[in-house]
Amino acid sequence: MKLFWPLFYFASTGVAWYLGTRSRVNDEPSKKSNLPRDYLTGINFLLNEETDKAVDIFIKMLEVDSETVETHLAVGKLFRRRGEVDRAIRIHQNLIARPQLERNFREQALFELGQDYLSAGMLDRAERIFLELLNVNSHSSRALRTLIDIYQQEKAWEKAIDTATKYQGVTRQDMQPVIAHYYCELAEAALLKDRSDMASEWLDKAVAADRSSVRASLLNAKVEAARGNYHEALSSLKKIKKQNPDYLSEAIDLLASCYEKLDKEDELVVYLKELADEYPHVPVVLILAERIRKWKGDKIAASFVTEYVRRYPSLRGVSLLVNLYLSSVDGRVKEDLTILQNLMKKILHNKPDYQCTSCGFSGKSLHWQCPGCKQWSTMLPIHSVEENA
Repeated sequence: MKLFWPLFYFASTGVAWYLGTRSRVNDEPSKKSNLPRDYLTGINFLLNEETDKAVDIFIKMLEVDSETVETHLAVGKLFRRRGEVDRAIRIHQNLIARPQLERNFREQALFELGQDYLSAGMLDRAERIFLELLNVNSHSSRALRTLIDIYQQEKAWEKAIDTATKYQGVTRQDMQPVIAHYYCELAEAALLKDRSDMASEWLDKAVAADRSSVRASLLNAKVEAARGNYHEALSSLKKIKKQNPDYLSEAIDLLASCYEKLDKEDELVVYLKELADEYPHVPVVLILAERIRKWKGDKIAASFVTEYVRRYPSLRGVSLLVNLYLSSVDGRVKEDLTILQNLMKKILHNKPDYQCTSCGFSGKSLHWQCPGCKQWSTMLPIHSVEENA
């Protein structure tokens, strides 16, 4: 019954059109205009829940002209929204097949058919339609936007770059940050094939597209560190503070590793203290506390973390503090702290590590493109989301 009212609306429009036409051509007002046999047959199919047969009847009954084509388009779109994509495709294909259809309506029907194919996951068919619509001025920008979505789904990043560049030219919308992500995707694919030279080329293009790309800086640091170029890696990582400090936590482990490889842990502590004062994120404090503990003992490290938690209270900060105190106590106190530690672990295990600032999607992994809303660079470490809330 979920399709009864959409189809009934379609059928009602059909009979209204039919009777209207009959009344215009009938010179005898007193003569009755009977309902068409096909309409009654269609209603019978509809009442018996034979919706496919009803759709066929109503499509055949409703002639396509300037007065009815919008009804076809509306009902086709309604079917697609309800998940009945096969029926939407049939309606839009029927429209396109009519040779007398006006050009603007045919283009609209073609666009809707492309959306049908996209909803059905038939990306190759959708791509062909939207490529055809690129030559139609009234649909070119929407066709480009949809092609970008298709190429993102297909991970056809070079096509996405070319299409996004054209879209920027047509709409004047800045696509460079997104294009930088596409180059980063290509760089990551190259790294999976152990092609660090090719990855570096893609990353150079990513930086050229968007100098504030945190992702490009992180990837470039990984490439340089793998080559043993720790100074260059540090240089890339330190850019993140100016690019977007919310992502500093993603750089801390590699940054600490590079300083250690260079045997400059004293400089690491100085740099981490500066970061902790300016951006008191938990990952920064965690590594700094570990360095303090190694050099000056548990009590000094615990005192440092206690001051941090007092100034910037958070669940993760308290968990860090409990872990530090556990190593310096024994007996009943240690048992109680262990219970608290296990409870904190359970709570934190169920909490997401990243959250999208656009749609609220959350998870344990960093996605540069949000799986929920498909926006780029909207997933942030949860500590940054909480601090900015």
